[in-house]
Amino acid sequence: MKRITSLLLALCLVFALAGCASTASDDTVVETADTAQETAGETTTEEVAEEAAETTVEPVQEETAAATVNVMVLNGTTGFGMAKLITDAANGDASLNYTFSVETDASNITAALISGSCDIAALPTNAASTVYNKTEGGVQLLALNTLGVLYLVVNGEVMTIESLSDLDGMTVYAPAQNPTYIFEALCEAAGVSVTVDNTYAQPADLRTALAAGEVDVAVLPEPMVTIACSANESLVVSLDITEEWDAVYPAGSLVQGCVVARTEFVEENPEAVAAFLEEYEASIAYLSEDVSAAAQLVEESGVFTSAAVAEKAIPNCNVCFITGEEMKTAMSSYLEILFELFPDSVGGALPGDDFYYLG
Repeated sequence: MKRITSLLLALCLVFALAGCASTASDDTVVETADTAQETAGETTTEEVAEEAAETTVEPVQEETAAATVNVMVLNGTTGFGMAKLITDAANGDASLNYTFSVETDASNITAALISGSCDIAALPTNAASTVYNKTEGGVQLLALNTLGVLYLVVNGEVMTIESLSDLDGMTVYAPAQNPTYIFEALCEAAGVSVTVDNTYAQPADLRTALAAGEVDVAVLPEPMVTIACSANESLVVSLDITEEWDAVYPAGSLVQGCVVARTEFVEENPEAVAAFLEEYEASIAYLSEDVSAAAQLVEESGVFTSAAVAEKAIPNCNVCFITGEEMKTAMSSYLEILFELFPDSVGGALPGDDFYYLG
C-alpha cells in the first residue's frame, strides 16, 4: 500500500512540474533575472538590471553598399585623384569593398561600362558623353576630376611662340582624340589657322618624339610635359592651353577628366554612390595636402610609373572635384563647344539632363 501511495505521489509531482513548464515561457526573462539574484546572494535587482544592460547585444547594422564596387581608372592625370582611395582600399581602410583596375586605353573602360562589368570609371569627358549615347543613358556623370591639362611645348632653340597667333599657318603635333579636339576648337575660336598632325597618336609617343628633337612644336598633357622637358633642356612651355581657352570660351569650361557610373548601379546602390563620392573627394584633396606623399601613392597604386615625375606634374594637372550644378554647367558648356565643331567626338548628340547626377 505504501508503495502504491508513493507511486501516486510521484506521478502527481511529474504532472505539476509539466504544468509549470508550459506556463513559464512568458516569464522566462523575469525568472532568469530572479535566478541570477538568488545565485548572487547579496546582488540587488537594480544591479542585475544594470548587468543585463551591459551585456545587451548591439543590433547588426544594415549594409548600405553594394557587395563589390568595380572601378576602372585611366592611368595618368585622369587617375591621379584615385591613388589615395586605391591605397586605402588595399589596406582595408575604405568603407566599400572595391575592386580597382588601372587601364592605359580608354576604350577598354568604355567597353566595360557598356558591357556592365564596370560600375564606376574615371575617363576623358568626351568619352563619357560617347558612352552615354551608345548606351542610351546607361551612364551618369558623378563628378569632374580634371580641368585643362594641356600645354604647348616648343623647341626653344628653333622657335619662339608667345601667342596663338604665332602659330598661324604652322603644323602642330597633338595626340589624337581629346587634345586634338580641344586645340582645334581653340584655334577656331581664336581665328588661327593651323594643321594638326596626329602622327603620334598616343601622348607617350609624342612626348618621346618631342624629347628626341623629331618634333619642334606640340600640344601635350601633363605629366608628359614634365617628362619631355626633363629629357630635353631645349624644350620650353610656351602656352597654357587652359588660359588660352578661357580667353575665348566660358571660363572653367575646359574639363578633360571625369568620373561616371552606370545608371543601373546608381539607382540600385544610392548609398554606395554617396559613400564613394565622399571617399573620392578626400582622395583628391590629399593630392594638394601632401604632394610628395601623394606622388608616392600615385606610383604604388599603378596610376603612373614615376613618383618623382608625378610630384613635379601634380601642381600643373588641375585636378579637381566638382559635382552638382557647377559640374553640369561646366560639362554642358564644354560638350556644346565640341558638338558644334566635332559631333562625333561626343557620340553624335548632346546628353540629356539625366546624364548629370545631382544627388
